[in-house]
Amino acid sequence: MKDKDEIIHFFSGHIREMLEQAEIDFEQLQEIRLRTHKPFLIRLGGGEYFLSGQGEVLKEPEGAWNVTQKELRETMELVGKYSLYAYEDELKQGYLTLQGGHRLGVSGKAVLEGDKVKSIRYISCLNLRLSHQIIGCGDKVLPFLYDETGLKHTLIISPPRGGKTTLLRDLVRQISNGTKGLKGSTVGVVDERSEICGCFQGIPANDVGIRTDVMDACPKAEGMMMLIRSMAPEVLAVDEIGREEDIRAMETALFCGCRLLATVHGSSLEDIRSKPLLKRLVEEQIFERYVIMGYGMGPGTVWKILDERGSVL
Repeated sequence: MKDKDEIIHFFSGHIREMLEQAEIDFEQLQEIRLRTHKPFLIRLGGGEYFLSGQGEVLKEPEGAWNVTQKELRETMELVGKYSLYAYEDELKQGYLTLQGGHRLGVSGKAVLEGDKVKSIRYISCLNLRLSHQIIGCGDKVLPFLYDETGLKHTLIISPPRGGKTTLLRDLVRQISNGTKGLKGSTVGVVDERSEICGCFQGIPANDVGIRTDVMDACPKAEGMMMLIRSMAPEVLAVDEIGREEDIRAMETALFCGCRLLATVHGSSLEDIRSKPLLKRLVEEQIFERYVIMGYGMGPGTVWKILDERGSVL
């Protein structure tokens, strides 16, 4: 359950007051977006709404409060504890991970050093994405991912905001802890953007199980190799694969005997086949289970589960 006070304390005075006055269910709150001189926008229960200066929830931008540059700057000072320099390494990736596992995305003017981003200045847009842990959301999926030989290599396919990370997190928790009839396994999680585990100062804010080791804020390919060498995971879990180095690292993990649990953006198995880097993994039947997600009944809807041949289970 998300604590309302935990969320609103990230924001500057007037923004905080509007959120305090707003009659919204903070359990359903997904995003809070602040853009300089633009309407105050929130994403709630899959819908998009605006807030007036008095905290009234509006369906249209007319009458909404336009966020000021001062409010946005003060919010950045609050979350950076008045020392953004200390967060520069994380900030140059475009986000800050906040206490509670929430992630604050930022955009503005990129400062380059050679061809790499050194920092971001003149920040003009903020997007607080709230960490959602739904304990038990993987209950109905998990049995399909096992057979008599154990956990099958699994790829979760979902459109953006489809709930793939939330499902992945709960599957990791259950695989790590073990469930009735299933022995717990050592799980290594590479959490490149701190979205799965919500680590704050290295400690997961989300429950990802008692046998889970986390490599936080680390590129996926490098993190997988580090975990294989140092923590001997039985299962490797990664979110949003897609780069060539990710594929090579997963192939190495297979040779080391690890079971794979991964997610990717997509709408169907056919969509994944159309992506050159992933096509070979499908054709060679590397993944033995495909969990297809969508928006049918809101975020987190599982449409179907397929085996390595693409047959519905």
